[in-house]
Amino acid sequence: MSTHAPRIAIVGVAGRMGRTLVNAVHQDPGASLACGIVEPGSSLVGADLGELAGTGRLGVTASDDLLAVADDFDVLIDFTNPATTLANLAFCAEHGKRIVIGTTGLDDAQLAELDDYRDRVPMVFAPNMSVGVNLTLNLLATAARALGDEGYDIEVIEAHHRHKVDAPSGTALKMGEVMADALERPLKEYGVFERVGQCGPRTDKEIGFATVRAGDIVGEHTVMFATEGERIEITHKASSRMTFAKGAVRAARWVAEREAGHYDMQDVLGLGGD
Repeated sequence: MSTHAPRIAIVGVAGRMGRTLVNAVHQDPGASLACGIVEPGSSLVGADLGELAGTGRLGVTASDDLLAVADDFDVLIDFTNPATTLANLAFCAEHGKRIVIGTTGLDDAQLAELDDYRDRVPMVFAPNMSVGVNLTLNLLATAARALGDEGYDIEVIEAHHRHKVDAPSGTALKMGEVMADALERPLKEYGVFERVGQCGPRTDKEIGFATVRAGDIVGEHTVMFATEGERIEITHKASSRMTFAKGAVRAARWVAEREAGHYDMQDVLGLGGD
């Protein structure tokens, strides 16, 4: 195994998450910031990533050409959008790179396309890179097995900033999937994502979702297990994007030493039986 700090490239480095990732890589002694990618033709080409992220000059500049910097990095971190992520995944397969994907909003066809690369690219794909969220997923599976068939209704409530474009959040969906798997209830069959008008009473086995989009909320998720006379709530609140960025850098360090495969944060944290 290699012992050098993996050289990390960040896609979408001009965005909110991209700038946070620059800070996270810079602060991590086990990782090296190699380059940042901006949109083709961006006025930020050549800008120092440290100045862009507000940390002071780092001597690493932004590029709009992934191919031009292909020899400079080992692991790509991508929190962009489904189409861009899949294009970057194909690039990594062609050029022998590793990738950490935090992009959400992929549809079933895109998820299948992503999984097709499992034998060609070492990748970590997770809708939420937070260590706390991934520990919460384990708690939810345990709670669902204990309560879900004992008359407890399950509801997932999530809140994010007004700029988020997908709903429910990838994290909320992952929470639903974890509980649905624990209860052997396919989420596609038992998930309820809309209640409007005369929708009738709640069924016993459905898993409900509610979405809030407002202001600058970084990310809040609450799962409610409710029955007559009792309610249990498991909540995770993120107050800074840095928690996701640090998890992504941790994943990049981890996947830098792995063979081709489709991994998630449960694997990175040693919770997935890997």
